[in-house]
Amino acid sequence: MMCKNHDQIKQLEAPSPSPSFSGEFTETMMTPAQDPFYIVKEEIQESIDKLQATFHRWEETPSNTGEWVHLSKELITSCESIKWQVDEVDKTISVAARDPTWYGLDEVELRKRSSWTKTAHNQVNTIRTTVEAGRKKINSISSTHQELMRLPNDRFPQTSQSNHSHDNDDFITSESDTQMLLIKRQDEELDELSESVQRIGGIGLTIHDELSGQDKILGELSKEMETTSNRLDFVQKRVAMVMKKAGAKGQFMLLGFLILLFIILFVLVFLT
Repeated sequence: MMCKNHDQIKQLEAPSPSPSFSGEFTETMMTPAQDPFYIVKEEIQESIDKLQATFHRWEETPSNTGEWVHLSKELITSCESIKWQVDEVDKTISVAARDPTWYGLDEVELRKRSSWTKTAHNQVNTIRTTVEAGRKKINSISSTHQELMRLPNDRFPQTSQSNHSHDNDDFITSESDTQMLLIKRQDEELDELSESVQRIGGIGLTIHDELSGQDKILGELSKEMETTSNRLDFVQKRVAMVMKKAGAKGQFMLLGFLILLFIILFVLVFLT
């Protein structure tokens, strides 16, 4: 996706067709469907829409779950990718601003494009700042819990120790429940994988048995063909030997005998 956008962003720097002179000045302008800027803008906007949808999921997900951590990493990575793409578009706009007429643009269009990139930057920066603040908050809470567990018992009153102990127990219970849920999911996935492997193994055995049976049949057929071929060679040699001994006269007599035999069989089959 990034490579595709990179190629299209490079096309933004290519100038639009320059005016042609054929007796009078004729200005050519690209339509939005032909302008690479609008193609890149549409793809980047789709990425921003997906980023915002993921951000809404992140906001609704509890911060003490593995899914929240995964969504945080995904959001940061997407923000960096989109920011790089918008920065590249900004560079192409700056290049076009040096000589707008060469690129078939005017000041209104340039301001419109710059406004869009600024809005895109603000959207991405807002999401990234919120996610990073959430991650820092979680890391700070985790560090605080670790420090509290290291401190000696005489540093706090009995009531404070009781409250912190209760909080620690809740945190540990929550983490334990999360781990148990992850282990349960892994067990279910392993069970499904085991069943799939067993099914594939059964199919493999069936295919092996079928191939073994076909191989046996082919072997028997090959032997029968070899035997038949040997017999046919023997008959051909005997016939050639008989024909050679009989000579021309004997061959005519044999031919006449066969014709007579054919006539007799024809009469018996069709006329009786």
